[in-house]
Amino acid sequence: MTDPLSLFAALRRPRLMIRAARIGAADYRRDRDLRRLLGPAGASAPERALAALLDAEARAEATRMAGDAAYSIARHVDLLIALMAEARLVARRPA
Repeated sequence: MTDPLSLFAALRRPRLMIRAARIGAADYRRDRDLRRLLGPAGASAPERALAALLDAEARAEATRMAGDAAYSIARHVDLLIALMAEARLVARRPA
């Protein structure tokens, strides 16, 4: 279970966050959103972007679970939106 799609499929997050991310996915624009979330690395291939997003989301989840005041629900949902969209791109690519 080391490939990014399997890791994404195994994520378990609060239902409300997932619902918000699904709604937000309709407005996802790869060029704009990946650059904002990942910086210059955001312009990479979907597989690399998915791996970077998984790392960033794991850090956001750790911050959430720790109850850290630096936690941003908006950023976490943005990461989930991007994860969903990038996972779709990776899944559609021929093997």
